[in-house]
Amino acid sequence: MGFDPASLTFNPDGLVPAIAQAADTGEVLMLAWMNAAAVARTLETGRVTYWSRSRQCFWVKGESSGHVQELVEMRVDCDRDCLLVLVNQTGPACHTGRQSCFYRAVREGEEIEIMAPVG
Repeated sequence: MGFDPASLTFNPDGLVPAIAQAADTGEVLMLAWMNAAAVARTLETGRVTYWSRSRQCFWVKGESSGHVQELVEMRVDCDRDCLLVLVNQTGPACHTGRQSCFYRAVREGEEIEIMAPVG
């Protein structure tokens, strides 16, 4: 039968959030958006493909930076309106050069940086 990306619940812009998580460590790396075609491309190629809302085009993670996300497994949440992509991440996931986009924490009411850029 197979998985049909159209079976997902997309927002009014035709997008679904996709959380990227390191398959080996469980670390949450980033959040981006996918449309049905990006989901299909990711499953077909094994290279995680997102939809860039600002550029209005496909964005294959690592295509220009070399910081590739290789798909290990795609998971669908209970409401079918969010994806979890377990990935093998090459290099940092964040455009700031950090391993994760979640490098700030709010502790005791203050925002602090908890992760330095890689390298």
